[in-house]
Amino acid sequence: MSFIGIFFIIIASTAVAYLARQGIFRSDWLEEGELAGGGTLSAGSDPHIPATRVGLTVFLAVAGCVFSLLAAAFFMRMGSPDWQAPPLPGILWFNTAALLASSAALQFATYAARRRDIERLRTLLLIGGACAGVFFLGQFWAWRDLVALGFFASSNPANAFFYLLTGIHAAHLLGGLVALARTSARAFAPAPPETLATSVELCAIYWHFLLFVWLLLFVMLAGGADSFGALCRRILS
Repeated sequence: MSFIGIFFIIIASTAVAYLARQGIFRSDWLEEGELAGGGTLSAGSDPHIPATRVGLTVFLAVAGCVFSLLAAAFFMRMGSPDWQAPPLPGILWFNTAALLASSAALQFATYAARRRDIERLRTLLLIGGACAGVFFLGQFWAWRDLVALGFFASSNPANAFFYLLTGIHAAHLLGGLVALARTSARAFAPAPPETLATSVELCAIYWHFLLFVWLLLFVMLAGGADSFGALCRRILS
C-alpha cells in the first residue's frame, strides 16, 4: 500500500471518528427517553448537532484527499528527467510566518469567544484576518518573482506544479477569508449572537487545516520532497 493510500485512510478515519463523536450516526428516534412531542430520546443524546460542524468536517476530508492526490502526482512526476525545480522565493518564509500567526490568532480568538470577551475577540479576529491577507498577497508576490526570473508554468513541469499547488491552496484560503469576514462582521454587531463562539471555532479549525497543508507543501517545494519520499518508501518497504 502506498503512502498516499495510507494518508487517505487516515483522513477518512479521522472524519468518520469526528462525525461519530458528534453523534451524526446515532438513531435517537430508536432510543429511550422523553421527547418534547411525546416521543422517546436517549438520556445522553444531543439533537442539536450544528450542521456547519458536519459540513466543515466533510469538506476538510474532501480537501485533504484533493491535496493528497496532488502530492501523489507531484512525487510521481518529479522522478522524470525533465523535472527542474524552480528556486524557492524568499518571501515564502515570511508568508509561512504570517499564516502561522493568523492560525494562532484565531485559536486565541476561540478562547476569547468562549469567555465572551468581545473586545479581545474583535482584536484577535482583525489580527488573524490581516495576517491571512498578508499571506495571500505574499503568494502573488512569490509568483511575480518567479515570472520575473523566467520560470513560467509552461516551461517545466516543476514550475507548473509550483503554481498549481500554491494556487489551489490560495483559493482555499480566499474562501476561508470570506467566512472569516462574515464571522468578524457578526462579532462587530451591536449584540453578537450566541452562536458566535461556534463560528469562530470553525474558522480556527479551518485555519489550522490550511496551516498544516501549507507546511507540507512548503517542505515539498523547498526541496524536502526527495528526503520525505525516500523516508516513506523505507517505512513502507
